[in-house]
Amino acid sequence: MKSFTKHKTAVIIGAGPAGLTAAYELLKRTDIIPIVVEESSQIGGIARTINHNGNRMDIGGHRFFSKNDDIMNWWLNILPLQGAPAIDEILTGTATTYSGGPDPETAERVMLSRRRISHIVWRNKFFNYPVEPSLEMLRNMGFATSLKVAASFARAHIFRRSERSLEDFYINRFGKQLYRMFFENYTTKVWGKHPSQLNADWGAQRVNNLSLASVLKNMLHKPSSDIEQKGVEKSLINRFIYPKYGPGQLWETVAHAIEDMGGTIITNCCAFALNCDENNLMKSVTVKHKNGETQTINCDYVFSSMPLTDLVDGIRGIEVPTEVCDIANHLPYRDFITIGVLVNDMLIKNTSQPNTYAGRIADTWFYIHNPNVKMGRLQVFNNWSPYLVDDYKNTVWLGLEYFCTEGDDMWNMSDEQLTELARRELSELHFIAPQQPVIDSHVERVKKAYPAYHGTYNDLHTLTHWLDGIGNLYCIGRNGQHRYNNMDHSMLTAIEAVNNIVSGKTSHSNVWNVNTDSSYHESK
Repeated sequence: MKSFTKHKTAVIIGAGPAGLTAAYELLKRTDIIPIVVEESSQIGGIARTINHNGNRMDIGGHRFFSKNDDIMNWWLNILPLQGAPAIDEILTGTATTYSGGPDPETAERVMLSRRRISHIVWRNKFFNYPVEPSLEMLRNMGFATSLKVAASFARAHIFRRSERSLEDFYINRFGKQLYRMFFENYTTKVWGKHPSQLNADWGAQRVNNLSLASVLKNMLHKPSSDIEQKGVEKSLINRFIYPKYGPGQLWETVAHAIEDMGGTIITNCCAFALNCDENNLMKSVTVKHKNGETQTINCDYVFSSMPLTDLVDGIRGIEVPTEVCDIANHLPYRDFITIGVLVNDMLIKNTSQPNTYAGRIADTWFYIHNPNVKMGRLQVFNNWSPYLVDDYKNTVWLGLEYFCTEGDDMWNMSDEQLTELARRELSELHFIAPQQPVIDSHVERVKKAYPAYHGTYNDLHTLTHWLDGIGNLYCIGRNGQHRYNNMDHSMLTAIEAVNNIVSGKTSHSNVWNVNTDSSYHESK
């Protein structure tokens, strides 16, 4: 077994965006040698890309866009941007050389400029997302419902609620009628809890600046079609960048760079004990490899993107207060299933943009608000990047997203049962014909995909205050901070942690404050 004896070493738990960013930044800016340990066999965390029979799946859908210039430049330093026109020719079917696979004349390691198009499905009708008042919207809603929307929006702005829950947060911004149509059922699907039972912090961190008023303002001042859209709420952007072969391509490229610079990445390796010394500092991390062998890695720093529940459970050498253990043990999470479904075509066609390839819809994803189906979102991988699909011309590669809890009925369904559920619900929503066959499918289950905002979440500050007493421990990333961060926010927590080491700053407040300060507020 390889031993690690460098003078300064950082053990980084998790090879997702936060962990890999931390390793990369340490190598670029310090003399600290990072050792990244990853429990799974794959790089990228929830931002990995699954390759199934030549068709690639993005777990959850990752739009590469940030209001932070450093993050945008960071991504483009790893994968440079390819010009938008060439890729749009493929989507519109005007490219003459495209044969369904990657264009051999095009660079393999690039970012593509993508158009952001998505819809809400409500009562089997389609509404632009974000919601945009229009004649089509009025027709789909009906006259009576449209009047209720206008009246409830006006009432919400006159009689504002105290925002004790996520339900209050949404009603204040959209009115009760739109909330019931476009937020209530979907949010309940995602979290398994009614919005009235969820903390309003979720809205502050995900959709803080999004409201019906901001949507109306955006309609009057359309954002540029360029990637530069800093004055636009993130949910309203109309372009983003995206790795040619999915988000995993970027993080796999970063991982190779880390190893080339002298860092180490160990997959199939679970960190289960974080050992402290008498000075309340991390001195080593004990890991278990796939073959069952354990190893203790001495270190000067620990960066943890593991769930706080598991982190606290693994701390050794110092006494963990009972209150801290109780908070950590009762932090809630939501788990996630993506079902990849390959079909030869879809029933619905693109009427608003008839020049899309073969008349196909142009959406990257749909938000499914129909209460009669369990599906939460539907991705169309062809439209994220045509290079995700092995036979782009003749097949459509879909990703159906379901939110669940590990061990519940859905989580325990077999892959075959989940595929049949997916086929049935696609038919019920009229995306495919009732008896249309599924050519191929693949199921991915993701544990602890979403830190949830109930349970002991309100007491999280007590837990984080205690963890800050361990001076060389940095909690980074979505699960590392129990915060529903975007990818850029997760990266920023890692960058801020490295900044502290470089500057000698002892307080960790700047690390925890990413995506809580108003300058970081965005939504996915």
